Amino acid sequence: MDQQENKMILEALRQQSEPVSRNELMILSGVLESNAFNNALSYLESKGEIVVLNRRKIALPEQAGYAAATIVRQGRGFSFASPADAKIEDIFIHEKCTKGALPGDFVMLRNITESDRGLSGEVDHIIERGSRIVTGVVEREKGKFGKAYVLPDSGYAVHIRIVQGGELKSKNGDKVKAAVAFDRKEKRVYARVIKIYGEAESAKVCSDAIIDANGIPTKFTVAVKHEAALRAAEPITDEEIAARLDLRDEPIFTIDGADAKDLDDAISVKKLENGWELGVHIADVSHYVTEGSRLDEAAMDRGTSVYFSDRVIPMLPVEISNGCCSLNADTKKLTFSAILTLDQRAELMDYRFEKSVIVSKVRGVYSEVNEILSGTADEAIKQKYAPVTDSLFAARELADLLKQKAKQRGELEIETSELRFVLDENGECIDVSQRERGEAEELIEQFMIMANRAAALYAKSAGIPFVYRVHEPPEPERLETLATLAAACGFPVRRLKEGVHQTDLAALISEAKETRYARLISTQVLRSMAKAKYDARPLGHFGLSLADYCHFTSPIRRYPDTSVHRILSALVSGMPVDEIAKKYGEFASLSASMSSERELRAMRAEREAEKCYAAEYMKSHIGEEYEGIVSGITPKGLFVVIPNGIEGFVSLVDDEKAFYEYDGITTTRDRKSGMSYSIGDSLRIIVSNASVALGTVDFIRKTSESNEE
Repeated sequence: MDQQENKMILEALRQQSEPVSRNELMILSGVLESNAFNNALSYLESKGEIVVLNRRKIALPEQAGYAAATIVRQGRGFSFASPADAKIEDIFIHEKCTKGALPGDFVMLRNITESDRGLSGEVDHIIERGSRIVTGVVEREKGKFGKAYVLPDSGYAVHIRIVQGGELKSKNGDKVKAAVAFDRKEKRVYARVIKIYGEAESAKVCSDAIIDANGIPTKFTVAVKHEAALRAAEPITDEEIAARLDLRDEPIFTIDGADAKDLDDAISVKKLENGWELGVHIADVSHYVTEGSRLDEAAMDRGTSVYFSDRVIPMLPVEISNGCCSLNADTKKLTFSAILTLDQRAELMDYRFEKSVIVSKVRGVYSEVNEILSGTADEAIKQKYAPVTDSLFAARELADLLKQKAKQRGELEIETSELRFVLDENGECIDVSQRERGEAEELIEQFMIMANRAAALYAKSAGIPFVYRVHEPPEPERLETLATLAAACGFPVRRLKEGVHQTDLAALISEAKETRYARLISTQVLRSMAKAKYDARPLGHFGLSLADYCHFTSPIRRYPDTSVHRILSALVSGMPVDEIAKKYGEFASLSASMSSERELRAMRAEREAEKCYAAEYMKSHIGEEYEGIVSGITPKGLFVVIPNGIEGFVSLVDDEKAFYEYDGITTTRDRKSGMSYSIGDSLRIIVSNASVALGTVDFIRKTSESNEE
């Protein structure tokens, strides 16, 4: 599909004040070849970017009072649709006006009206049907002839009746996969169970369902595994070494978590007379995963490795990820090295990228390196790191300077509460804590950022197609919401408006850091910004305050990094720029869009699974008391975080003696007693319930009455 023709048609429609006929549009757009014009119209209609009206007139949806949207939720007698235009709020649709559309369907809406209750509309037609597969929990009515239902995990706020004979051998409380359909005659949705996962109150079982529901492939085909085994078994020949930069004698080492098996990055640091030489040596995945191979197709389809508490779903087979491409110590490995020269202030002065061969001298572990740097390491650890001790301390000095520079340019240090789950031999969660980042973790992060930045600079200066990691500035509407919240918390907001600089947001985060609003402000700053994604255009990275950035350093677990390696390999090999443009122009755009989508899919699945494991842990602590912090407020109650990082909900609507009013920002107050709760308040709570299947944890407030009970 020629994107230029699509743009010409859309631009012509934007110039019109009313719908036009096909012939008129053909002339106005300048797309005069009939097949090309008809193909473009079909494509644009399938994407909801145009509407074809009854009299065969064509218009942009907004010009005709229409809106493309996705059905996101269905309840008893209604549905809600989320418009493609993110600036429009969700639209209410009465049951009679859905035309059989179900959650996940992409639809065109019409007759959109606004009232005090919000927007409402009708489904004109279904543009594209979404999945008719859901996961959920089976609930059965009591009695021999009791009906069976599926309570879906998402999309539906109702129980869906299972058709007679469609239960398989599911039991009450089972997690299942079900196919749903709309019965036009009876005007209702029904379900048929097609897979039983197991007991829904097991986080491991729920993770199985989450993986399935998100369409994440877990098995490689026989052909892919065979190809991986062949590539991994290839010896590193003398001819291959001779064609590369030989760094086998250099004090190169890796630093990763103790349980990591896919070691894809190693570093070397030398202090020079006027600065430093930083080497970031990355597994040469593109040497083994060649363009158009079955391995490549599988990796692109997966897009990223996905990490759960009990498993890793790798982007590449273990023969590649944990084998030939893992930079294990004392082993000859093929790498793609970024050699960076920095001055005494840690300014990047020069860089070069070369295919190389290394031998890592030490398999570093974050906790051990932190002990080395803090001076608390025992003799065994000191002896292990002796070959690279000088490099480690030079690395620390350079990393400290890089952190200072990042802070000066306004890099946003947004606090996130990443949880660490400990499982027993049966896969059940027995402990939860908040992950801590030490000096070693920050050191590696700074070096990877430098290598990623240099790779983007290299590609941009060469003028070649590329896959950039981009993060666009916040939209004005979101900044306005942030400013309102910050003002209510007592922080200055004069600069929180369109055109805000990173240093202004960094200053807000810093001011809030030692207050009870630290978590709230950090979270809201994050929400105010667009999601980072991949793009073939160098749009810059707002959060890092960098004009040029990409992902170069993790090709074992991220396909965009593999794409970057492939393109840069062509440049390093001497391929002419025009040939690179011809060969990789379309590939860069496709890789960027697919990688962004797959990243979102993985993040969504990982978050859902984490909630299930958190609930599983808290299920064995019902009745216990904790001192928590109010982290969020809604009209219905409070979100409270307890010391291990788990967040639960305290309902206020069940209190018949109170009438709470939420100010919409930071506080809710009982009109009768005057009792109020604000974000950041301490609150003694009791764990009252936990649903693994739903991934929810409920608390109640500790009161004198609950104490007596």
